[in-house]
Amino acid sequence: MAPPSAPPPHGTPAPRSRSRTTPKQEKRRQRTPNRGLPLAIAAIAVLAAGTAAGGAYTALTAEEDDLPASTAPEVGVQPGTAPGGPVNVVEDGQVAPLRRVVPPDVLAVAKGPISAARLARISKLSKVRDVVTAAGGAVQLQGRQVNALAVDPSSFRSWTPPGTAQKTDLWAALAGGQFVVSPAAAGQLRLSRGLHYTVVARTTPNLTMGGSGQLGLPGIDMLVGKASGAQMGLVPDIAVLVNAPGVSPTKVVAAVTRILGPGSNVVNLHEGRYRPTGDGGRPGSYLDLYRQAATSCQGLSWTVLAAIGQVESDHGRNAGPSSAGALGPMQFMPTTWRSYGVDGDGDGKADIMNPFDAVPGAAKYLCANGAGKGGQQLYRAVWQYNHADWYVQKVLHLAKAYAARYR
Repeated sequence: MAPPSAPPPHGTPAPRSRSRTTPKQEKRRQRTPNRGLPLAIAAIAVLAAGTAAGGAYTALTAEEDDLPASTAPEVGVQPGTAPGGPVNVVEDGQVAPLRRVVPPDVLAVAKGPISAARLARISKLSKVRDVVTAAGGAVQLQGRQVNALAVDPSSFRSWTPPGTAQKTDLWAALAGGQFVVSPAAAGQLRLSRGLHYTVVARTTPNLTMGGSGQLGLPGIDMLVGKASGAQMGLVPDIAVLVNAPGVSPTKVVAAVTRILGPGSNVVNLHEGRYRPTGDGGRPGSYLDLYRQAATSCQGLSWTVLAAIGQVESDHGRNAGPSSAGALGPMQFMPTTWRSYGVDGDGDGKADIMNPFDAVPGAAKYLCANGAGKGGQQLYRAVWQYNHADWYVQKVLHLAKAYAARYR
């Protein structure tokens, strides 16, 4: 990302931050990476080198080549949430409610603003379902360089790990002109929620810290709203996130790299080093949710939960209600949920729409029907989930595909 402290392509040089160091000392300091937080060099951020946040949201989708082509279950989609359309809609000037998640598969940062023509080419790539752009740049916070994105909180929350996406207060703070950071950045920079901090960019606004949460984006440790980003002089449309379920992310990386050209930095978010950890040890992705929930039922493979999650809602992307009235990422009927719902995140309620509750609820339901015993018992347990042999065969086929992909 282009550091905001650099002069704009057309205009006057940006103001420089005050420093007691000599020019020679300043050059030496800028060559020394800050421990933990990534250093922005040249024209882009070193995304592949890691981040204080420690990873990215692992999108979880089996290869389309592994999937039966004509056995897709019918899943209802709420207005405004169709694939390729708006994710969330701002209502009455407030942050829109979270309606679905959009796990990013690829993060790309260009040398400069990405043109509308190039964004259109990315959107038209095979299997690409959603694309979102953000302004960005390297800023100084507490004397350290931090890579920041300027986003619309109502739409961008869907692209973050599920635990962060559900923190409505975090996104409301962002919409109110505050900034949010990753937990690691908050700790390393000794930031406290509710306090004011000077952000050094092309301008030096005093912003309030609105909270922290796992952002799931390697090299990115700070988010601000669009208005704050414009005030700070962040580079518009320099970053793009791509959601392309059913296709190898390595192919998407190659295609996006060709479109953006030399000097762009394109990251495959499926790589293990980018997997997040959730706040307080909570799962940071659907992959982690499935793995954790499966441990509650001895003998049940997490791959079965992952397969059901993909078939039922595409891992929370389409959470219903279905034509039959099923709800949530694991598509429970409300009557079944009353018997098998789980308060997985310890907030005092079992929420059918909350993945932290719904995934362990699905494990509980499968286990009660004998899924942990394997063989025919597993077959019958999955059949209880949806009374159709084609459904069972598809789930078990997908489970094998997950086992092969994530061994």
